[in-house]
Amino acid sequence: MSDDKKTDDKKADMKETTRTVGIQDLDPLALFGKNDSNLRLVERSYPVQLTYRDGSLALRGEPATVDEVSAILSALDDLVRKGAVLEEHDVHNFIGVSDAHEREESLQIYERPVLFSFDKRTLRVKTLGQARYVSALQKHDIVFAIGPAGTGKTYLAVAAAVHALKARQVERILLVRPAVEAGESLGFLPGDMKEKVDPYLRPLYDALNDLLSFEKIRRFLDLGVIEVAPLAYMRGRTLNNAFVIL
Repeated sequence: MSDDKKTDDKKADMKETTRTVGIQDLDPLALFGKNDSNLRLVERSYPVQLTYRDGSLALRGEPATVDEVSAILSALDDLVRKGAVLEEHDVHNFIGVSDAHEREESLQIYERPVLFSFDKRTLRVKTLGQARYVSALQKHDIVFAIGPAGTGKTYLAVAAAVHALKARQVERILLVRPAVEAGESLGFLPGDMKEKVDPYLRPLYDALNDLLSFEKIRRFLDLGVIEVAPLAYMRGRTLNNAFVIL
């Protein structure tokens, strides 16, 4: 072996460290997941090697990475000891969170979950972003939500609106979509205004149907407690004690 090769190997060894975490009094399956899926997810997210043997988990990698992964595993360990059943999204909640305060916030999701109780189900936020979103909906009059599809923006907005209606914090819910989506073709669709704009409100209706019974939704629509309108028709409206979802 050349001197250069030996030097490179020595430098690589100096950059890596190994830390052992004892989990003797914890069910490994609860922490690691089925087929070690939680560990594999961590390994795919960080340049670290995780090895379990005789009640101990060895972490091998660069010191900074080992420190971060060790903190993540410690947080997941706390969840399991508190009775949580870890799923993939739980592990994702802590991956990439290097700030101790944010990790503490994520833990509080499970200790003090934000709950909505409805006719059909009870909801719990699943991510730190969702917890902050719901908190903003409850504290502020105007909230803008930006994020990829499938992260719960529309669903949680509808859930917050129905919750506020049940708690008598608002008197009605307005489901609004921009008239740009309907455009000139709005007049060529069959039916009245509600039926014309309905195709653009399907995500909102899907959320309502998932939370309330069909009879209650129909009654709210007939009484005007839940109102559907394109954005262009909102000019000049007076919206007192209303929850508007745009």
